[in-house]
Amino acid sequence: MENKSVRDLFLERERETLSVYACMTSDSRGREKPFAPCAIRTEFQRDRDRILHSQSFRRLMNKTQVFLAPTGDHYRTRMTHTLEVTQIARIIARALRLNEDLTEAAALGHDIGHTPFGHAGEFAMQKCFDQSFTHYRQSLRVVEVLENDGEGLNLTWEVRDGIVNHTGKNMASTLEGVIVKYADRIAYINHDIDDAVRAGILSANDIPRGLREILGDSHSERINTMVNSIIRASANRPAISMEAEVGAAMDALRDFLFERVYRNPVAKSEEVKAQEMLIKLFEYFVRHSEKLPAAYKRRIGVDSVERCVCDFIAGMTDRYAIEVYSDLNIPKVWRGIQT
Repeated sequence: MENKSVRDLFLERERETLSVYACMTSDSRGREKPFAPCAIRTEFQRDRDRILHSQSFRRLMNKTQVFLAPTGDHYRTRMTHTLEVTQIARIIARALRLNEDLTEAAALGHDIGHTPFGHAGEFAMQKCFDQSFTHYRQSLRVVEVLENDGEGLNLTWEVRDGIVNHTGKNMASTLEGVIVKYADRIAYINHDIDDAVRAGILSANDIPRGLREILGDSHSERINTMVNSIIRASANRPAISMEAEVGAAMDALRDFLFERVYRNPVAKSEEVKAQEMLIKLFEYFVRHSEKLPAAYKRRIGVDSVERCVCDFIAGMTDRYAIEVYSDLNIPKVWRGIQT
């Protein structure tokens, strides 16, 4: 016993306590660039820490969730969204006896490559760079290529798989990765309702009565209903799912949000301006690639100029994008010499 490291004890505990359907850390496909194991952390725990300490993760605090560059202190940002996703995912993984460390790492990294101004920024990159651009593929590019001064974070295969397959029709290869997909949807549906009510563009009573009867009337009741539904439907099974009635209600609530919030002209009044601004920034830096920061400029040749400019803009925070655009396009007031 005295010769076992803390890491060995963690791995032993996984084998003793986790479900047969869990992704054991000892069964990981590993990293592209192997390195010596840590004495006190498992590989998925190291991935969690690498993501948490990265520059791209810190920038999430100043990236839009729904409301562009909100001035109110209590609106969600991409950072708080990520933290809410992570907590929901961990609760589900723990209840199902799946690998909580893998779940946490994939959840923390799932939006790490998201553009400024939320999905408005994603649409802008699709218009000016490539129609196939998506925030989840950019998140994978961040952890594989762009972070750590161009070295990437060298994460395990399972964490990268969970990051790139967290949305849309994509499906992660591990149950832990699939949990992140569900947790992402549970989080944004519920916190976007909360923010929309705070913004005065939605009332809790506007939610159709039938959906409230199934899911609950409050933020916490809805999350509790959805999380418990997944746990009941997935316990001791080799798949993650949600009970049919609750799943249908969740999908209907998401459709309701698209109609009343995500396409609401009040909530989205500045999105066209944000997209136009990012497109103009893209065009400017393609013409003046010598003005790119060194980390992006030195990749020219390995990648196209357009790819490098896209990486630069996708990594911007809302405020930084506005500042760069202002510096390039808004004339400074000449104050002269005070006498």
